[in-house]
Amino acid sequence: MTSSTMTRLLPRPYRPLLAHTGFRRLLPALAASDLGDGMSAVAVAWLAIVISPPGRSAWVVGAALAAYALPGAAGALLLGRRLRRLPPARLMVADGRLRALLLGAVPLAWALGLLQPALYVGLLAGSSVLHAWGSAGRYSLIAHLLPPEQRLAANALVATSASASIIAGPALAGLLAVVIGPAWIIGLDALSFALLAVQVARIRRVAEADGVAADAPALADSGRSAGGSALRLLRGQPELLGVLALTWFFNLLYGPVEVALPLHVVDDLGSGASLLGLYWTVFGAGAVLGALAAGALQGLPRWPVTLGIVAGWGLVLVPFGLDVSVGVSLACMGLGGVIYGPFTALSFTLFQDRTPTAWLTTVLAFRGAALLTAGPVGTALGGPLTAAMGPRLVLAASGVATVALAAVAAALLWCTANRRA
Repeated sequence: MTSSTMTRLLPRPYRPLLAHTGFRRLLPALAASDLGDGMSAVAVAWLAIVISPPGRSAWVVGAALAAYALPGAAGALLLGRRLRRLPPARLMVADGRLRALLLGAVPLAWALGLLQPALYVGLLAGSSVLHAWGSAGRYSLIAHLLPPEQRLAANALVATSASASIIAGPALAGLLAVVIGPAWIIGLDALSFALLAVQVARIRRVAEADGVAADAPALADSGRSAGGSALRLLRGQPELLGVLALTWFFNLLYGPVEVALPLHVVDDLGSGASLLGLYWTVFGAGAVLGALAAGALQGLPRWPVTLGIVAGWGLVLVPFGLDVSVGVSLACMGLGGVIYGPFTALSFTLFQDRTPTAWLTTVLAFRGAALLTAGPVGTALGGPLTAAMGPRLVLAASGVATVALAAVAAALLWCTANRRA
């Protein structure tokens, strides 16, 4: 199939993106790293179980999963004074190389018989130190490569890749673990980040050769930490601060769902892992469709659509508390995925459109660090809430609270608009 034929088959908002050489080369590399992370979502915990001493697997699994994610928040805040002056492409390359090196050391240590829990957790923690900056760099790089009218469609494709990896990554990891083992799956994740680093460096060189600015101008050193500087900028941009606050509470209220849904399947429905997997599969498939459809939202007002997504996700959770059939609740989960799908693309597009170019990577890194705290807090609250109320009521209560969040945000937005008028 020729590239022109593929372009004609794509929805109209995405066609101009394939004409852009830099983005066309970037997207497959991002998809490969997303797939690698999707596989590692299974492999990291699995390998932790394999190497754990008897009776200590829960502690090692918890430490490994935390090490794979949380140091990125610390890196975003503590290393910002130096890293915020680097252009986004260089941050992506640095993050890719670090993850490739340290994640690649996991299968090597495994093959040599040296992989102990402390070394494993240390390698995972080191690999994630720059990841908030690398993740921020990808959306900053998109903002530098593409004009504003193409950013939503580009963000939608990137979000689609991330959603698809949630479905394909764990399934592929399950198949490969039988053949090569979890340590080598983490090695494949390392390889995907090495390829991403190579491709981003190549895109940067090509852009420079063509006279296209693929990097942001460097920031002057204000003497403040990255977190303090980003927060100071956000205080002067109430809209961006509102997006961040809305996303934080949205993620917080989603946390109890991850605790309550498995218990709902077991305690309320008397079923097992296959049904739980089906719930997340239909949600992931819906999220892929929703993210891909985000490009069609280009002409719509961003805030009303964003608040509609928050309220819509809350509404699809409410039927779980009404003792509906499994078929109805599965349909709600799939519809919820479709509704949620565009949220990430819209959120990042708002930040890209409203943040000064020189500050974009710093602000996005701070955003990532802040949001890393929301999910764990919500999950921690989900445990005692589910024990006290039961999983069915927790799911419904999360939905009602999420609808209320959208209503409060809409009221604040209305009051702000009237005050300005």
